[in-house]
Amino acid sequence: MQAIHQPLHRQQQAEQRSSQTPGPNRGKKPDFRAMVQNKEMQSALGSGLLMLIAWGTAPYFGTLSIMLYIVAYAVGGWTKAKEGIETLVKNRDLDVNLLMIAASLGAATIGYWNEGAMLIFIFALSGALESYATERSHKDISSLLALKPETALRIEDGQMNLVAIDDLQPGDLLLVKPGELIPADGVVYRGSSFINQSSITGESLPVDKVAGDEVYAGTVNGEGALYVEVTKSAEGSLFGKIIKMVEEAQAEVPDSQRFMERFEGIYARIVVGVTLLVIAGTPLLLGWTWNEAFYKAMVFLVVASPCALVSSIMPVMLSAMSSSARRGILFKGGAHMENMARTRVVAFDKTGTLTMGTPQVTDIITAENVDRAQLLAAVAAIENLSMHPLARAIVDQANKENITLHEADHVQALTGWGIEGTVNDVVWSIGKTDVLGSMQSEEMTGRNVDTDEHGANHMKGSSEWGDVCSRLEGEGKTVSAVMADGELVGLIAMRDTVRPEAAAAVKKLEAMGVKVAMLTGDRARSASVIARETGVSMVYADLLPGDKVKQVQALRKQYGPVLMVGDGVNDAPALAAATVGMGMGLSGSGTALEVADAVLMNDNIEEIAWVIGQARRAQRTVKQNMFFAITVILALIAGNFLQDVALPLGVVGHEGSTILVILNGLRLLR
Repeated sequence: MQAIHQPLHRQQQAEQRSSQTPGPNRGKKPDFRAMVQNKEMQSALGSGLLMLIAWGTAPYFGTLSIMLYIVAYAVGGWTKAKEGIETLVKNRDLDVNLLMIAASLGAATIGYWNEGAMLIFIFALSGALESYATERSHKDISSLLALKPETALRIEDGQMNLVAIDDLQPGDLLLVKPGELIPADGVVYRGSSFINQSSITGESLPVDKVAGDEVYAGTVNGEGALYVEVTKSAEGSLFGKIIKMVEEAQAEVPDSQRFMERFEGIYARIVVGVTLLVIAGTPLLLGWTWNEAFYKAMVFLVVASPCALVSSIMPVMLSAMSSSARRGILFKGGAHMENMARTRVVAFDKTGTLTMGTPQVTDIITAENVDRAQLLAAVAAIENLSMHPLARAIVDQANKENITLHEADHVQALTGWGIEGTVNDVVWSIGKTDVLGSMQSEEMTGRNVDTDEHGANHMKGSSEWGDVCSRLEGEGKTVSAVMADGELVGLIAMRDTVRPEAAAAVKKLEAMGVKVAMLTGDRARSASVIARETGVSMVYADLLPGDKVKQVQALRKQYGPVLMVGDGVNDAPALAAATVGMGMGLSGSGTALEVADAVLMNDNIEEIAWVIGQARRAQRTVKQNMFFAITVILALIAGNFLQDVALPLGVVGHEGSTILVILNGLRLLR
């Protein structure tokens, strides 16, 4: 089918959608326009503007100035006052919002209208920055929710009907026009186009799609019309699973943040208690005047409030999760980002994780008088009727070599061995190599494997077929024997291919001081071959799902926190047992994605080192923020009682530190 030219308005729509998707090149710098458009930011800036006008008019219009200050208090402090009152009423607890409102009103009662308004302004400004960080993170992680298609054009009996996404079933044929969203996971049935799938895989460039290629719901079609055969329902699609993950992520907070929320309530009560003690006790004990005591108490209330401490964690974690989402790594919550930073061991499943998960033909060795293409054509014709992964590998190899497949007759499975069928009046069989010991003949044995001018391998000499089979299996390959009319005529070797980025991923992890292990149910010989190619030093093979769990637990006990990376149903128990479980987004099973704490959407395991580094940067930033916040609070408290710290200085010092820790957290958005 020829590509349909995309009209201008469709192209603009596609570009607009593309600009909204969280690809790796999107949103690397904070969007200051969006920041100013934030309602809390508008209120904060409005409060600051009113404060400046009131300050300027104070020498000339005292009453008007006070009225402007009152409006500035209301504009900047209404949202925080409402939040504080709700906390007090619902949870019967104090929080930093009420402390700040009380401090600003206290400043006003002793004539420091401008200082109180400044406190409200800076407090509102820091709150707006924190809200911006939260909104920005949620936007980066869940902007794809806005890309959720609602309807699809389904082709039924030659007619096109607009149906709801939830009504789609595997096997339905859909028409996706240029510029439209792909409505469901499927395979291109007819047509060609390029797809912007950055919202799912994080790929920065559009990907060309032709017949037979997979496409994902929520991605944007380019210039060509596509006919897509649905392979998964809306709920079971990768897009649907991502939505569920995002909802879980937005509902979960890090353990450190939970502690900080509990600490905030206790600390706020202590601050209020000390404030009241200063007001009531110092005139009696230290001989201060009431005005002096009240002023010191208000300064203490301002500088001791835990604004900066409270803001030390969540902006950092949300920013780190946001930048990870743009790299194609989704977390189900900030707690998992925290745990990721502590990773000491990365345990990889082998098949589908370190490898591609799909076997490919590597060697075809034939007897001297057998044509390689003829053997491959016959075996592929028979295997074409099977859905076994090894059978599909043989058929794929024949297709790659443009070999015409003839019809196979009398195809039947040979229980416990393989399959056979008739092609061009010859009975061909392919199966396990256990026939080598009983079905060798003198004329079918060879000493060496020579390559002819066409690149075909032939057996020659007097060595056993078994020697060649052992060599191939020693290379981690699965070998099948091929017979024609009961005589052994060839061997076909297949192997799962290593991911191109696997060796680099392992090297980067080890350079960070992280140990790398492989946990696989495959045989030790095959596992050791993959380990050599990828550089993995610790290999645990022949593991059942329960054995993988035990090995993860052993690694945690010996080395510390473990990140388990897997893709299959059999990996789910180990993913759950690990400190952090990471599923493969494209090739992973639904069970693995549900159990996983994070998902690698583009299956690029080289990104694992980056995300561990990002998690470590986030932890360092949190520690920097907390140390800085505590230092400023202690210094200001000491200065208030040992020296005369003016209320304006206390306001600027404390709220300025809050703004600084938030901005420090926002750096991780880059």
